[in-house]
Amino acid sequence: MVEFRIDRRSGVATYVQIVRQVQQALRLGLLEPGDKLPTAREVVEATAINPNTVLKAYRELERDGLVEARRGLGTFVRKSLGGAPADSPYAAELADWTRRARGAGLEKDDVAALFAAALEKEFPRGEP
Repeated sequence: MVEFRIDRRSGVATYVQIVRQVQQALRLGLLEPGDKLPTAREVVEATAINPNTVLKAYRELERDGLVEARRGLGTFVRKSLGGAPADSPYAAELADWTRRARGAGLEKDDVAALFAAALEKEFPRGEP
């Protein structure tokens, strides 16, 4: 089951953070079709956010066809998003690279900027 982490200082709307975390879990294979998402009540208890915020995130995920609400049962994953499992060798290489970057004195935002630049170079806007 996914555990949501809400960063109140990020400037990103809370419901968007939930949506993105579910999408990431789907891409990494941490959530698979048939898996149940935490109930709104469980998310509220764990994160101290408004229940309507959780419901808004779940509705957006449902609108995107990623999850489905089953009355009285909960919200379940309908489909996966990708082919980058969490145990991919690329994940280990990236973790090693980020450790080396941090050891070299780079801050989190520096690493994020380098990674974003590399992504943009390899996947220019407009390309899948």
